[in-house]
Amino acid sequence: MKFTKQDLLTMLIGLFLFSSCKDANTIGLAPDGDAISGDLYDNTILSSRTQLDEAVSGSTLVRYPLGVMHDSVFGDTEAGTAMTVNIPSVAYRFGKNVVVDSAVLVMPYANSFYGDSTQKYTFTVKQLAVDLTEQTSFLTSIPWGTKTSVVLGQRVEKAQYPNTKFKVMNIVTGKPDTAVTVAPQIRINLDPTMILNKIVNLDTNVYARNDLFINKFNGLYVSVTQKTPTAAGAMAFFNFATNTDVNNGAKLQIYYRKDGLSAGTKDTVSAIFPIDNLTSPVVAEVKHNYANTPVKTQLDNAPTSPENTYVQGLSGLKNKISFDFSGFKTLLGGSKVSINKAELIVYLAPEDDTYFKPAQRLVLYRKNAAGFTVNLPDNDPASSSNPGGDTRPTTSTQLFGGYFDSVNRRYIFSVTGYVQDLVNGKIQDYGTFIAPTPLTEFNLNPFATTAERSILLPPLKDAPVGTKRMKLNIFYTKVK
Repeated sequence: MKFTKQDLLTMLIGLFLFSSCKDANTIGLAPDGDAISGDLYDNTILSSRTQLDEAVSGSTLVRYPLGVMHDSVFGDTEAGTAMTVNIPSVAYRFGKNVVVDSAVLVMPYANSFYGDSTQKYTFTVKQLAVDLTEQTSFLTSIPWGTKTSVVLGQRVEKAQYPNTKFKVMNIVTGKPDTAVTVAPQIRINLDPTMILNKIVNLDTNVYARNDLFINKFNGLYVSVTQKTPTAAGAMAFFNFATNTDVNNGAKLQIYYRKDGLSAGTKDTVSAIFPIDNLTSPVVAEVKHNYANTPVKTQLDNAPTSPENTYVQGLSGLKNKISFDFSGFKTLLGGSKVSINKAELIVYLAPEDDTYFKPAQRLVLYRKNAAGFTVNLPDNDPASSSNPGGDTRPTTSTQLFGGYFDSVNRRYIFSVTGYVQDLVNGKIQDYGTFIAPTPLTEFNLNPFATTAERSILLPPLKDAPVGTKRMKLNIFYTKVK
């Protein structure tokens, strides 16, 4: 049976809600539908620590962040986007006696928006001072914005409408203008005189090849500010992937007049300069400032028993978890054990999440002996494309978990194989980590494609029954 992502998400949430209503000793179902049997051990000593996430590549993303957020717990986050602009075609010619009527930067929204859309936001476009195609690193920590020079245009939005289509006039040379419906997008008007001087009036030799034009013009950098600096703000995401529909793709569009074929006449023309992250670089820049926040306090002091821990997207914060199975092994008394089911349960701390909702999905991953990020065995099933994956029948990326259960305000990960391997000594724990990942795709590495964050309750040793905490439930059977 073929499942869509929405069908799969509905199924997983249903499984979580169903399991939460069962007796604590029969949480989860075996492959044949029978209740999990065996003894329950839930006193594994866990430690949870907030750490800064690594800067990662900000290019070739499925969506690009652009915005500013002010969070009393997570501090300030800013994201801008640097983009290469491509020529309309090889050997493109504007014509004679060109008059630029207008120019607009078009950025289509992607399927993600986080924060308060009702604030007044100012989008600022500048010209890049570097050629992105000549760069060798595109880490999100590189400050492309500080390399910009000339302001080409601004747009003030009283609110953002990332889900609303609207109509624009489409100019076709020699034909009447037509109104077309376009995908939700931001359209920023640029200064016609600057566009005339910086693009139209370039030597025609520059248009012989795309790389010659890029080297001369470089590209654009877009940033966002808001009228009320202390307001919550928001992070919008934009699509710079290939789009064959010229009305809905990212582009710099120049509307101009030139001499017509007949003396004394003018033709009205629209020239489209595509922006496409598969053709030439488009790069995200992200800045985090945790000054005077609970996050900063924890990062600086590294408490042994923090009240809460924190995870944040946009390569912000991750959570390192460590497992101490000494008590469990003592209980086993040297006997071998079969782990029937193991679940890592992560509860959220109560908070006011009016604008910044908890992350809808978290990723759980580990480091190997070489320090590389790899999947847990439970999320690494063997296949023709992954012959080195785990062959156990309980391994399933679909049932691995990590989705937000809004009823119980928690996340559940199925880690049966991982716990079995840790207890048996087959795998050594070089670090197990939690971080946000987009709802629509699982990112093993923390790409800057989601801005969501969560405040996690810590693990508590010998906590009273019913206490919400980070814990590991192990259902096991001793093997004689």
